[in-house]
Amino acid sequence: MAGVDSSYSWWRLAASVTLSTVGGIGMWCLVVALPIVQADLGVSRADISFAYTMNTMGFFVGGVALGWLVDRRGIVVTATMSAIGLAAGFACAAIAPSLVLFAAAQALIGFSAAATFAPLVADVSHWFLKRRGVAVAIAASGNYLAGTVWPPIVERLMRDHGWRDTFLAASVLCIVAMVPLAFALRRKPPHHGEQTGSTAGSAGAAAHSARSLGLSPNGLQAVMVVAGIACCVAMSMPQVHVVAYCADLGYGVARGAEMLSLMLGFGIVSRIASGWIADRVGGIKTLILGSTLQCLALVFYLIDDSLNSLYIASALFGLFQGGIVPSYAIIVREYFPPKEAGFRVGIAVSSTLIGMALGGWMGGVLFDMTGSYRAAFINGIAWNVLNFAVAFWLLMRQSRRNVYA
Repeated sequence: MAGVDSSYSWWRLAASVTLSTVGGIGMWCLVVALPIVQADLGVSRADISFAYTMNTMGFFVGGVALGWLVDRRGIVVTATMSAIGLAAGFACAAIAPSLVLFAAAQALIGFSAAATFAPLVADVSHWFLKRRGVAVAIAASGNYLAGTVWPPIVERLMRDHGWRDTFLAASVLCIVAMVPLAFALRRKPPHHGEQTGSTAGSAGAAAHSARSLGLSPNGLQAVMVVAGIACCVAMSMPQVHVVAYCADLGYGVARGAEMLSLMLGFGIVSRIASGWIADRVGGIKTLILGSTLQCLALVFYLIDDSLNSLYIASALFGLFQGGIVPSYAIIVREYFPPKEAGFRVGIAVSSTLIGMALGGWMGGVLFDMTGSYRAAFINGIAWNVLNFAVAFWLLMRQSRRNVYA
């Protein structure tokens, strides 16, 4: 049987990324559709942002529940359920006559799409040891690859055929493409003898547990949840509202979709680079680096709102922040047992979606209150500072452990 770090591991990673890219339409379709659905349903920006919040809250619940399921039943069952749920959710959204029903459909879409993110990342982590950081980062990049591929396609389909027909097309796509990919992953993960977690990077440090940071396992998990929420309240401002922001400035939805695609394309580069870094310095230091750079990128959005500046800011934001979320998965594998990987990674990574949901809604509310997105960007920077503070606190505890070891 092919095992850890084998050629099959890399083939499986490629299949996982493809599955994640297809399923990622469940997250990014609505981001592009926000202003069009808002106009069609006759609701406010805060109201339609609530639909996005339902999508991301569904993603959070799905990440935890389906992460638990993948530990027990494997990725094939989980991914197949995801395909069916996405198809049903998109079909229901396409015929929804009101915001309430549309938001409920978005919750189902988010729940189902979650199987193609954290559970897949956890599954991939079992197949690598020496290059786990890179492999996890590549697996997590499927979500960003989806964000690069789908926005321009969705925008064009909506322009030519309307958003309802576009959602119906997405429903068919999920069933046709995702079920075969799920069955391609039917081989069970190998047993590779780890007892607590991976090494902190590949630098040769011994495996350690949450208690080595002076925290209980649930205590460390809670700290990671706070960090995840904070970083993604900040992250949500450009990712959720850049399309609507461009439409408000008169640049058009298409320009905003291009910026989102550019942002997430550079995010793929950032994620893979962060995986390479994490293999050498560990997850906590990689998280600190990503948090610092993301905050810097948010400041660029406040400097100038000209079209060229927004393209540059979007590219920089993608290049700077892509490594943050995979860092949480790396930290889980460093400090928790492999048998808990799906559930723990599910909580850590999916909690970032609470931040995306909260930040997406807050951005809409602050826009309605002030008539611009400036206050929303400032709010994002403040939450980013909280993320940095939590990550720095963990780094200090890790440094004390190394001193007394």
